Amino acid sequence: MKRLVPLLAAVICVQACGQRPQEPSVTVEEAVVTLPAVPGRPGAAYFTLRTNNDPTRLTGISSPQVGRIELHETVRQDGVSRMDPLRDTIFSPDAPLTFVPGGRHAMLVDMDPSLRAGGRLRLTFTFEPAPQVTVEAEVRAPGDAGDHGH
Repeated sequence: MKRLVPLLAAVICVQACGQRPQEPSVTVEEAVVTLPAVPGRPGAAYFTLRTNNDPTRLTGISSPQVGRIELHETVRQDGVSRMDPLRDTIFSPDAPLTFVPGGRHAMLVDMDPSLRAGGRLRLTFTFEPAPQVTVEAEVRAPGDAGDHGH
């Protein structure tokens, strides 16, 4: 028995030491896009980002059907709401990054006018250090972001 314990410890060490670290990855959950209430105005995207890497940073979002996508945050001060550019896009395994109505959101400027509620919109998310992730977001009518799980 005394000889078996060091042998088992050595086997466990070799197995643990031989494993490579897990590559950084991100999942995009509950991606929803709302069409603008007024045609030609910006729409919005909402979603949740989860990672296995600490820290991970969202560096941008793009879509072939959108001219540009800006990351914003709704800030309330003295009873007035305003949109500020989102500066902090770092998230970790224990603190996902959520974009919800009335909070963080992605503003979709110059959306393809052929987009309709019930359709899908391809969004490609870019991160550091994780690789890009592309998802098909559900397109909803203006004001119909729903709770999308939040």
